[in-house]
Amino acid sequence: MENNKPVVNLISKPENMLKTVYTACRTCYSADYPINIYNSTDDEGKMLKLIERVISSGHYSTIEHIQVSFAISNVSRACTHQLVRHRHMSFSQKSQRYVKEKGQFDYIIPPTIERNPDLKEKFENFMEQISTQYQEFVDAGIPAEDARFVLPNAAASSLVVSMNLRELIHVANLRLCTRAQYEIRIMVKMMCDELVKEEPWLKPYLVPKCERLGFCDEDKSCGRMQTR
Repeated sequence: MENNKPVVNLISKPENMLKTVYTACRTCYSADYPINIYNSTDDEGKMLKLIERVISSGHYSTIEHIQVSFAISNVSRACTHQLVRHRHMSFSQKSQRYVKEKGQFDYIIPPTIERNPDLKEKFENFMEQISTQYQEFVDAGIPAEDARFVLPNAAASSLVVSMNLRELIHVANLRLCTRAQYEIRIMVKMMCDELVKEEPWLKPYLVPKCERLGFCDEDKSCGRMQTR
């Protein structure tokens, strides 16, 4: 496992995602039963055309019917602390209370430190010191839920995260921005890539928000797009 690379896998998604979204969109404008719409639709071009029109009009409730789940590992606590701030998502994360670290805990080194051999060595030495102190507390009978107080944001974690399609698009629009923190940007890109492998039609939506808006609305722009 590469030390600084997240491990991301898509573990659950609807079998007929495109048809489900289309059915939700079409139902809003049809007198027919939704199940009839679902069973009678196979024209992908027709489905995509309506979905694009509905989403571009801001009717996002139609994509909330889709739920996707990812298994994520080898990301720092600093990264997961950012992710769990998002709304309308469900998380099940490796507990530092119930899971005792044994030996040197896994950790993530930021690239800015990784590139500097002297600083990298100091970083690694400090992680070893923390691990030694943590183990001393545990060996002395301190509960893991208290010993964990010395563990750093660099400590690696694992989690299962689920969300509906509307929220995933929102997360992608924010976290794929070049101004987002590097680790969560990489992780979200991997999440999007995993889903696009299965559902290529989603690629235009799982992009930085400037690509969808046509301009940058951030206070501090990276310069990629013209500001509003």
